[in-house]
Amino acid sequence: MLTWLWHYIRPYRLRLLAALVALVFTAGMTLSLGQGLKLMIDQGFVEGSVDGLWQSLQIFLVLVVAMSLGAYCRFYLVSWLGERVVADIRKDLYLNLVKLHPGFFDDNHSGEIQSRVTTDTTLLQSVIGSEISFALRNSLIFLGGLVLMLLSNLKLSLMVLVAVPLIIFPLIHIGRRIRKLSSESQEKVADAGAWVGESLQNLKVVQAFNREDVVVRRFNGAAETAFDVAIQRIKKRALLICLVMLLVLSAVGGMLYVGGSDVVEGHLSGGDLAAFVFYAIMVAGSLAAVTEVYGELQRAAGAVDRIRELMAWKSDITEPEAPSAPEKVGGSLEFNQVTYAYPSRLNEPAIEALSLNIKPGERVALVGPSGAGKSTIFELLLRFRDPLSGQIMLDGVPIHQMKPSRLRSYYALVPQHPVLFSANVWENLRYGDPDATDEAVIAAAKAAHADEFIQQLPQGYSSYLGERGVKLSGGQQQRLAIARAILRDPEILLLDEATSALDAQSEFLVQQALDRLMKDRTTLIIAHRLATITHVDRIAVMDKGKLVATGTHEELLETSVLYSRLAELQFNAA
Repeated sequence: MLTWLWHYIRPYRLRLLAALVALVFTAGMTLSLGQGLKLMIDQGFVEGSVDGLWQSLQIFLVLVVAMSLGAYCRFYLVSWLGERVVADIRKDLYLNLVKLHPGFFDDNHSGEIQSRVTTDTTLLQSVIGSEISFALRNSLIFLGGLVLMLLSNLKLSLMVLVAVPLIIFPLIHIGRRIRKLSSESQEKVADAGAWVGESLQNLKVVQAFNREDVVVRRFNGAAETAFDVAIQRIKKRALLICLVMLLVLSAVGGMLYVGGSDVVEGHLSGGDLAAFVFYAIMVAGSLAAVTEVYGELQRAAGAVDRIRELMAWKSDITEPEAPSAPEKVGGSLEFNQVTYAYPSRLNEPAIEALSLNIKPGERVALVGPSGAGKSTIFELLLRFRDPLSGQIMLDGVPIHQMKPSRLRSYYALVPQHPVLFSANVWENLRYGDPDATDEAVIAAAKAAHADEFIQQLPQGYSSYLGERGVKLSGGQQQRLAIARAILRDPEILLLDEATSALDAQSEFLVQQALDRLMKDRTTLIIAHRLATITHVDRIAVMDKGKLVATGTHEELLETSVLYSRLAELQFNAA
């Protein structure tokens, strides 16, 4: 763990050095209090001198002030270092997450990932910001106190040292078990947190089906499982602390008896014994503290393992070493024998041997039953996934030879389920163009017939939309998504049932806006409602991942059995 953390600590090594100096200074001042105590007893109490007591007390107070100032510096510097390092780890972790291909999040629960970004890094923050410093300080006090004990009285020191091997071996053995249980405990907590997020996000469905008792029961089961694992970890840590205190303080008790006998017989002064007892208690206390911190360090090591595992993931979508791009994007697309299957269903291709050429400015609709592969085509175009075989070309350049960010800058996507963020209208629309002026944003909203309802919001364009745009209706969300695409002004437009959530009047108005947006622009449209795509240049009919027919609406009614059946079902129903 410390080896991995050094990569993040190294840029701040000067602050680390200052913190170590403060730490060593504080430990030294703490140990020197024993000598101050010795002076107070031998020169004050034993000799019965008020002046000697006052002088030794002044020395003692100077040591206390120096120790306090050192503790302030140590705490501030180490806490700053902990906050800074964990902030850097969080940034790197999030940067890696947003670069992963979307398929990664299909296979990994978002709630567990959030737990690693928040809970695990918070645990790491407390360890770096305090626990490691606390452990180092107590380790120094232990070693320094041990040396001073040996120098002051060898016989008494050997009695205390007998307990050390009896402590070290259980510490190592139980510590390994604590680390394993800590990692398991954090995973169980992450599972419970993931279920909380999922159930609350879909609370309307839960309540609509009266399944509150089901989700509560499932969460309670996850919480109890996490509790059981945590209790096992706590038992191990409690056993560790108990053993340390029992063995060390028993040795101190025996040492007090022998030392007290020496004082009575005149072989040892009261001050020497008091100083030795002080060092022995410091050694015992620091060893007990290190033992307790060791358990926390094992928990942190478990958290680091989970964080490193997440940071080790690499995206399946890689950037080419020598990226290329069209000199000027006209919008021609070519699918050349493209085949793709999802990892969980490799024997069932979602797209199979697809060959399709789309001319610049052409409007092409993709139709077919659910599961025909239409949405997969969009994911391949955006390089959210790469084909297993074949290639896709944009203006004659294979898209896998282009930087994903450059490729995606040519597209604007209007998904079937619009995605809005917990921000105001300005910020949501500027996802299309971060540099757009207020006038351009308003113009795009008017073109999507969204300006009217935006103006009626409490703060207009400055109104916050809530999580996933929950404060808007489905049709209003869709119109904002269309306005965002208009603002982006892309070379290629991808519409995934872009008018599916609109009422008849809104659909008519938005369709007019889309017609203007699609003019002289390559457009691919996924459509289930055939009435919305009868005007396009060409319709591609998909079935079970294969392209089975292409043509205009009228041509396909005559030549495609599948298309004519879909049209008959829809238009007759209408």
